[in-house]
Amino acid sequence: MCNGCVANIFGKFTLGRGPTRRGLLAASAVTAATAVAGSPARAQSGQAETIFRGGAVLPAPGRLAPAQALAIARGKVMLAGSDADVMALRGPNTRIVDLAGRTLLPGFIDPHQHSLTGGLITAVFDDLGYKTYRTRAEVMAAMRAKAARTQPGQWLLWCNFDNLLQGGDFSMAELDTVSTQHPILVYYINMHDAAANSAAFRAANIPDDIGPLPGGGRFGRGPDGKLDGTIFEESALRKFAVAMPPITPAFVAQAALNWFRTNAAAGNTTVHEAGVIGDAAMLQGYARIASEAMCRASTSLMFEAMALGDAYKQYGYGAQATQIPNSPLTIYGIKIVGDGSNQTKSADQTQPYLGGTSKGYPNFNAADMHRMVAEVKANGWPVLVHCNGDATIDLALDAIEAAYGANPATGVNRIEHCTITRPDQIERMKRLGVQPSFLMNHIYFYGAAYRDTLFGPERAARADSAGDFVRAGMPFTLHTDAPCSNIGGLQLIQTAVTRKCSVDGSIVGPEQAISLDDALKAVTIHAAGQIGQAHRLGTLERGKEADLTILERNPYSVDPNTIMDIKVSQTWVSGVAKFGA
Repeated sequence: MCNGCVANIFGKFTLGRGPTRRGLLAASAVTAATAVAGSPARAQSGQAETIFRGGAVLPAPGRLAPAQALAIARGKVMLAGSDADVMALRGPNTRIVDLAGRTLLPGFIDPHQHSLTGGLITAVFDDLGYKTYRTRAEVMAAMRAKAARTQPGQWLLWCNFDNLLQGGDFSMAELDTVSTQHPILVYYINMHDAAANSAAFRAANIPDDIGPLPGGGRFGRGPDGKLDGTIFEESALRKFAVAMPPITPAFVAQAALNWFRTNAAAGNTTVHEAGVIGDAAMLQGYARIASEAMCRASTSLMFEAMALGDAYKQYGYGAQATQIPNSPLTIYGIKIVGDGSNQTKSADQTQPYLGGTSKGYPNFNAADMHRMVAEVKANGWPVLVHCNGDATIDLALDAIEAAYGANPATGVNRIEHCTITRPDQIERMKRLGVQPSFLMNHIYFYGAAYRDTLFGPERAARADSAGDFVRAGMPFTLHTDAPCSNIGGLQLIQTAVTRKCSVDGSIVGPEQAISLDDALKAVTIHAAGQIGQAHRLGTLERGKEADLTILERNPYSVDPNTIMDIKVSQTWVSGVAKFGA
């Protein structure tokens, strides 16, 4: 899913002026207070501003030896080394941070999530997710209760519904039993699909004879050929923009800043927005919001918005992220959404889903995929292609090879999610220098359902096949796709190491489990590389940005099944405490 959907579906707001002064002050009060409280005094040249000691310091998982202490100054790492060597950099104004047995690591990087989307959904929609309502009966009861206390005619908006874990797709008829007096829109957690009642279809002026829309958009139909209430992909979801209440720039700023704060609390020091769309004013507004955020913001542009990057090419583009001036916001790559979601069987596979003949479908045919990827290459950007099905991976790799060849100078080309991957595709990705980014929470939430409902044991075992990429010597990353799954790198790390599904406790594809070193690399070193910032982020080496995460316990010394339970103590960005200090 991409923020293009928010800009189009929820297109009643603009960031054109950026947040209002009042909105920014209100939204960033906590951020500003924390930053000021954590700001170190300036030290003399050659002296540390802040020294961390008294715990485990891990400068780079699996690559650099553990250290006893860390010195930083002017937002950069000075030295990670022995206590004696680091303390030799102490000056009269140096702040000493006692780790008190805690563990300090490079700041976690989520290389694929949706900050504007997540912030707005959290602020506007009611949560209907599996973590809150485990059964269909609980879901229906919550919806009816909300309808009963809401004035007739008002929209009822819900998000995070999980059709795979909460009883299957909603139908128009079922939602009509909740209310015919309120337009109802239920946005699925996969962020590719939704369902609506008859009142919503009327309010959105959806005609009975509506056909397929560009980019895979369509409306589901029952056996009788009539609209059944299901809605697929962005171009169809966009029709329901009428559901959104008026949204101001200040509201967007507040929602986004709250979202970034949640990321910081989960240990993230950088998040990458996988695809934004809009106009130049929108991007400028986002840059202003990023200046107030508690973690770094990075973004790719949707293919439809590629021209937005032209104004910033003078600041670099391609293999190294583009730095928007006067803002921490960076741009890396152009995003194409190649298919839909496995959970709704809309991801394009070479083999049918269990229990039928459907293989899903791509959002673009081969000719269109080749054309779009070639345009991205011609403009000098790397490409990020969303591929949940192996057939879509074939389409993407064909187009990438034709346009870029192998290991292009324009930077790392990425396959987003890369959920079902065949061994021959891994060999081809290695040859081309294409890297995957895995939504490892697929296994955490859906491992059992993939095995028993969608793919069968053999194919499910290959979902998010990180182990095969380790054996092939290929870098990869782990991401949350939040709000498609919950924010936080520790759950990704635990799942990559254990391959345990939370629903039934089963281990899905044990041969794809990876070491803790490799899992940590995927949210630090490799994640920095996949957003064009390996030169400044991802490790705590001399001269790099002092972005760090402090954990209450050392993930190397706990039961792997409890890694996600470790408390995040603090996050620092460029040597400034952003959370927890």
